[in-house]
Amino acid sequence: MSTTRTPDVDAVVIGAGFGGIYMLHKLRNELGLTVKAFEKGGGVGGTWYFNRYPGAKSDTEGFVYRYSFDKDLLREWDWSTRYLDQPDVLAYLEHVVERYDLARDIQLNTEVTGAAFDEDTELWTVTTAEGARMSSRYLVNSLGLLARTNIPDIPGMDTFEGDLVHTNAWPQDLDITGKRVGVIGTGSTGTQFIVAAAKLAGHLTVFQRSPQYCVPSGNGPVDLAEVERTKENFDAIWEQVRNSVVAFGFEESGVEAMSVSEEERNRVFQENWDKGNGFRFMFGTFSDIATNPEANAAAAAFIRSKIAEIVRDPDTARKLTPTDLYAKRPLCNEGYYETYNRENVDLVSIKENPIQEITPAGVRTADGVEQQLDVLVLATGFDAVDGNYRALDLRGRGGRHIDEDWVDGPTSYLGVSKAGFPNMFMILGPNGPFTNLPPSIEAQVDFIGELIRTAEHDGVQTLEPTETAEEAWTAVCEEIANMTLFPKAQSWIFGANIPGKKNAVMFYMAGLGAYRQKLAEVAAHGYEDFRMRGKADAVAV
Repeated sequence: MSTTRTPDVDAVVIGAGFGGIYMLHKLRNELGLTVKAFEKGGGVGGTWYFNRYPGAKSDTEGFVYRYSFDKDLLREWDWSTRYLDQPDVLAYLEHVVERYDLARDIQLNTEVTGAAFDEDTELWTVTTAEGARMSSRYLVNSLGLLARTNIPDIPGMDTFEGDLVHTNAWPQDLDITGKRVGVIGTGSTGTQFIVAAAKLAGHLTVFQRSPQYCVPSGNGPVDLAEVERTKENFDAIWEQVRNSVVAFGFEESGVEAMSVSEEERNRVFQENWDKGNGFRFMFGTFSDIATNPEANAAAAAFIRSKIAEIVRDPDTARKLTPTDLYAKRPLCNEGYYETYNRENVDLVSIKENPIQEITPAGVRTADGVEQQLDVLVLATGFDAVDGNYRALDLRGRGGRHIDEDWVDGPTSYLGVSKAGFPNMFMILGPNGPFTNLPPSIEAQVDFIGELIRTAEHDGVQTLEPTETAEEAWTAVCEEIANMTLFPKAQSWIFGANIPGKKNAVMFYMAGLGAYRQKLAEVAAHGYEDFRMRGKADAVAV
């Protein structure tokens, strides 16, 4: 029998990035609930608050790296470059918070350390690092897909006497101009930092574990006339985005790579290389780069030929040339390979010459050479998708920690909910769509909002997905992932960047259009995959 208790608020939202901001707006301004959002940063923005490293930018074109839920907001907000730099994205999110008067319900500088469901009161109690507690009926986790910092275990790291920083916690007062800088990592963040840092640092040493397939971004200024043309076409643009696969604002190819001649393939590759964008090169050239080994090999060979063409030093070019599948998250940058032609940039392959230790003066590699550094940058990425959930003391029915359900890898229903965790939702939880994130965030927030609206209307006390529904969704995600080449590459997409982490499917890879269709079907069938306990049942023993 449930005990009646009035919660402090109707809903708690953890995080104030793209997901948390829109969720707060949805629950408070559209559904009329009382809501409190907690954000550990000193400002809103999530990823875009913490990642202030030189070169930080979105690698999604700016006209679709935004919200689409408010047409007036779309019409009023301008952009001046093809891709948005970190300060631009942060300013946009700050504007959204101000526009909808959200700041009064966002508590900054507050890290949530735990959340527990009480089966007697059917409420969640959220606990902060300071020991404060708040109860709510609903809990929405917007913890960030790429937010849990991955710090590698390298001997001697605590002895370094220079500035040791992770890109996810870049100090606002750190200036690398003229300094001897080392960077460990060449993923999306690392490659962005390398391009920018090479132009600032006196000397840059890149410690590379895995060479990357990287294509040009095609970044550059956008004039006001193009901005206005895009705004006039926003209805069609967003219709295409919502029904596309990767939601990057371009038409995905329907042509198989091997159905055309080698000359035509190379023409298409060159055309898209010149246009720029990593996702465009993987999904806009041919339809089967991510699924057909032969098509994938052709795309990989084209990028390898570009490395050989661009990089002047043969040994550097060799180290930069990947030999594995082109099946990690696709990257793009302005002049990544060209950066290694600069006299102030050195490349160390730590597969060939591993890092032995961090010393007070720098980094010593296995060949005995000590690279002397003023600044050592860890561009070592994130414990992605589930890392922040596991770090929380997050407990559902029976006091069960979410880790206990995720022994074989993180699971969910639709990427937004979890059996055994009533009235709890996730934005970009495990097995959500692998896309440009803001459109997926909108789809999930809209779904969660309508589910809560239905529960409120119908007097539902608790709701959670069935174990059967969660297992079926997990199986679907595994089946789709295994139809692609992505699981065959060692990548953070499957947790391979974290030592000891079990390799697991963590994304729904059939695309945003198919995902939105699934959400619509679930809603149309009355959310039958959710157990809903009504208020009328609350008095039953």
